[in-house]
Amino acid sequence: MKLFSALLLFVCCLPCHSDEPATASGGKNLFARKNLVAWCIVPFDAKDRSPKERAEMLVRLGLKHVAYDWRAKHVQEFEDEILQYKEHGLNYFAFWDWHPSMEPLIRKHKIKPQIWKMMRNSTRATQEEKVKDAAEGLLPMVELTESLGLKLGIYNHGGWAGQPENMIAVAKYLRENHKAEHVGLVYNFHHGHEHMENFDSLMKQMKPWLHCLNINGMDDAAAVAADGNRKILDIGSGRHEIALLKTVRDSGYDGRIGILDHRTQLDAEVSLKANMDGLRKLVRKNLK
Repeated sequence: MKLFSALLLFVCCLPCHSDEPATASGGKNLFARKNLVAWCIVPFDAKDRSPKERAEMLVRLGLKHVAYDWRAKHVQEFEDEILQYKEHGLNYFAFWDWHPSMEPLIRKHKIKPQIWKMMRNSTRATQEEKVKDAAEGLLPMVELTESLGLKLGIYNHGGWAGQPENMIAVAKYLRENHKAEHVGLVYNFHHGHEHMENFDSLMKQMKPWLHCLNINGMDDAAAVAADGNRKILDIGSGRHEIALLKTVRDSGYDGRIGILDHRTQLDAEVSLKANMDGLRKLVRKNLK
C-alpha cells in the first residue's frame, strides 16, 4: 500500500504536457481537437469519399464536429451522411447554404446544424438601403431556421457582403427589426486576407456575433493576389497565423474553430491532418 501511494503521488506530481494549451478567457481549450470543426471536406476531397468513408476518416483523425458542404451530386446522400455521423458519434455542426430536401431530414433525425449562408451583395445607393436590402434577402431563411430551431450564420465570401462591418449591420438589423436572435456570423480567414491589418479591431466587433470562426494559413494579401495558390495554406505555413490566433484567443471568443481542406488536389484526410499538426505546433510554441 505504501509503495502504491508513493507511485500515485509521483504520477500526480508529474508536469502536465498538454499539446493544446491555448485557452479563451472562459478557460475553454479553444484550439483543442475536441473543439475543431472539419470544413470543406466533401466536394473538395480528392478521394471523393462516401458518407461512410468520410465518417471513418473523421473518427481516425479524432475530430468530433463536421460542417457539411455539398454539390448537386451529393443531394442523394444527404440522409446517409446524417446516419453515418450518428453511427460514428459525430456532431452534424453546420450545413452549407440550403436545399429543400434538408428540412424533412432535419425534422426526422432531430439534428440542429447551423446554416451557413452568404447574404447578397446589394447594389442599392446608400449603406442604409444596402443593409436593409441584404437583410430582407435573407428573411425566408431567417424564418425557416427559426422554425427549425437552428442558428443562421452570415458567411463572408468577398465583396460588400463579405465585409465584417456590413455583416454585423445586417445581423443587427435582423435582430432589431425581426427579433432574429438566432442570426449571427461565420467568419473565414481564407476569405479575409484583406482584413489582416485591422483584424484586431474587427475581431472585437465580430466576437459577440460569431457562430463559428474558420481558420487557415495566412500569407500577405499582395502575395495571395499575385498567386491564387497562396489563398489556402496549411495552418503554420503562412506568415500571420500566430498574430491572428493570439488575437482570437485574447478576444475571449469561446466558440468552435473550423479547419478546412478546400483543395481538390488533396486527400481531405491529409489536408486536415496537416492543419491539425500545424495548429498544434503553433499552440505549443507561441500560444501558451
